[in-house]
Amino acid sequence: MIDFPGAKQIGRIRRERSIKGSVTFETICFITSLPRLRANAPALLNLARSHWSIENALHRVRDVSMGEDACTVTSGQAPQALAAMRNAVLSLLRQSKVANVARALRRYAAHPAEALLLLARRVADF
Repeated sequence: MIDFPGAKQIGRIRRERSIKGSVTFETICFITSLPRLRANAPALLNLARSHWSIENALHRVRDVSMGEDACTVTSGQAPQALAAMRNAVLSLLRQSKVANVARALRRYAAHPAEALLLLARRVADF
């Protein structure tokens, strides 16, 4: 019996990763409210992979390229507004088929007129 309200299943995922010839192993444990009839092992694995694809595609980019975790703004609506602005910038860059977000941010920081042209083009597309 699991002493966790709403828990229906517990699971474990073992990951193996190889980087430059060095192999590491990691075990992830999880608790879910999804019953086995709604989510069997393959479905749970797919959910876990979907979660990490979002983490890698969005949150990691916002933190690494935009320094989100280092931001010290914590009061009022400012953190939410900044997150929305970061998401808007990422959407704008992705719609523009930018391959490297960090490089594009540096480019537009050094050439603000180009950034304004990019924004104007996107606004005109709507």
